[in-house]
Amino acid sequence: MSCTIDKILTDARTLLERLKEHDTAAESLIDQSAVLHRRVAAMREAGAGCADQGPGGVAAERPDPSRLRPHVVLAQENTQIRDLQQENRELWVSLEEHQDALELIMSKYRKQMLQLLEGRKREDAEPVLKVHQANSVEIENQIDRICEMGEVMRKAVQVDDDQFFKVQEKLAQLEQKY
Repeated sequence: MSCTIDKILTDARTLLERLKEHDTAAESLIDQSAVLHRRVAAMREAGAGCADQGPGGVAAERPDPSRLRPHVVLAQENTQIRDLQQENRELWVSLEEHQDALELIMSKYRKQMLQLLEGRKREDAEPVLKVHQANSVEIENQIDRICEMGEVMRKAVQVDDDQFFKVQEKLAQLEQKY
């Protein structure tokens, strides 16, 4: 297998473009989750607004909301929480796939660099090493960003789980009262 500097530089550029595409895809997923979060908030507000209005859009005489069955409201919230947890799991899987892809790209890149270094003298490899170091720093920064996103997602899942358990406890307490 013949390995030239031009081929390695071309492969490095290709890998860099792929990394940028993966980064763009990750940002797109984050944007999509933010949009979904806003939609859920809007649905909650719309649901609260519909509960306050009658059939003609005017406030109807309804019983006090505190007299309504709270377990029905909690069940609806539980459904929304489960949906959000499922979405978080899907985002987490996507993030792990991107990390795996980055690891694969880096291993191939390192292998090519080692082949280049073994086949060339030190003087011939210095410009390539500088490019490699610059690319490695950029790739490491992107990996760090992905890891930070993963940590944020882990925390979000934990918060969702905690909230779910609190809602379950409230539901159990309310069911015991009634």
